[in-house]
Amino acid sequence: MKTFNTNTKNNDEWLTPPEIIKSLGEFDIDPCTPINRPWDTAKIHYNKNDDGFTKEWHGRVWCNPPYGRQTFEWINKLAAHGNGMTLIFARTETLGFHQEVWDKADAIFFFKGRLKFHYVDGTQGQCANAPSCLVAYGKNNIEAIKNANLNGKLIILKGE
Repeated sequence: MKTFNTNTKNNDEWLTPPEIIKSLGEFDIDPCTPINRPWDTAKIHYNKNDDGFTKEWHGRVWCNPPYGRQTFEWINKLAAHGNGMTLIFARTETLGFHQEVWDKADAIFFFKGRLKFHYVDGTQGQCANAPSCLVAYGKNNIEAIKNANLNGKLIILKGE
């Protein structure tokens, strides 16, 4: 489930734009999908009824976590897993960002401008209320970002 801190339509599920997912290559698991989704994000999908957080993760993971207090718990699990990407707000000053991203990630990709996420019916929403970034764990995910042709800036945190 994808949530923003505030939104005018009171939605609590926001989906990654499909062109971003497609550009990053195939993922094995997405542990945070809505119950009804308009497109696939991985080979295996877990929604809130499946409790993807408690499932065992394998392979390459795509994680657009619930935004809020639990965000960095999901990212901590992804960092421990070591192979995947997460899409989060670029709140670089927060304690969670320092602990789970700056101190553990292999790279961060900062999008130029703000993303337009999608509603669960597939329609595009308005611009997000904050800038977003992709956080990569695992060198293969750095390469995926490099090859994705996304608009923004890639920062390598750990040597290639």
